[in-house]
Amino acid sequence: MRYTLRMPEDDSVVIERLMAGDETAFAVLVRRYEGKLRAYVGQIVGVEEEARDLVQEAFIRVWRNFDQYDRTFRFSTWLFRIAHNLAVDALRRRRQPHVSLTLGEDDEGQEIALDLPDPNRGPLGDLANRELANALRREIDRLPGAYRELIVLRHFVGLAYNEIAELKKLPLGTVKNKLFRAHSVLRQVLGDYLGQVGGPT
Repeated sequence: MRYTLRMPEDDSVVIERLMAGDETAFAVLVRRYEGKLRAYVGQIVGVEEEARDLVQEAFIRVWRNFDQYDRTFRFSTWLFRIAHNLAVDALRRRRQPHVSLTLGEDDEGQEIALDLPDPNRGPLGDLANRELANALRREIDRLPGAYRELIVLRHFVGLAYNEIAELKKLPLGTVKNKLFRAHSVLRQVLGDYLGQVGGPT
């Protein structure tokens, strides 16, 4: 008996099904993006329960306003823009001065190994990793807001540079430049910590 590996349908195919009246297609989109969307919104609002509610609201708005979707843009771009606006509105209601993030990596295409806590390292290794995580959180908080958001989109959500450019309505070169600057700052200020856990300096 032969088994064939079924590849996931492209978003455009799923959307075609949805527009043709197949409501199960919407569940496919929810499963595909719910986790990434929650990670993105969670990093903006900083409260997991609130992020879950905002993601649910984002999908509700997508469902209600699907006829307004411009198919010249990626579905993910439209979805993340809706969620972004909801998250920003939530922050404004709370009047928070900034967004708190946790982790980040990468250096314009080359991953930076931020070796986070590993129970097999032993007491000294655990201590070094905890110090790195705390330092990383502190330094990302100090980045300009626009840089922090790009770090989230790139490393928590996993969007490509061109997808970030579409979402933020920025030139691709601007996105790459800002991320490069953010990575350079983090690598510079965290050099000592990276050396302690065996990462690049």
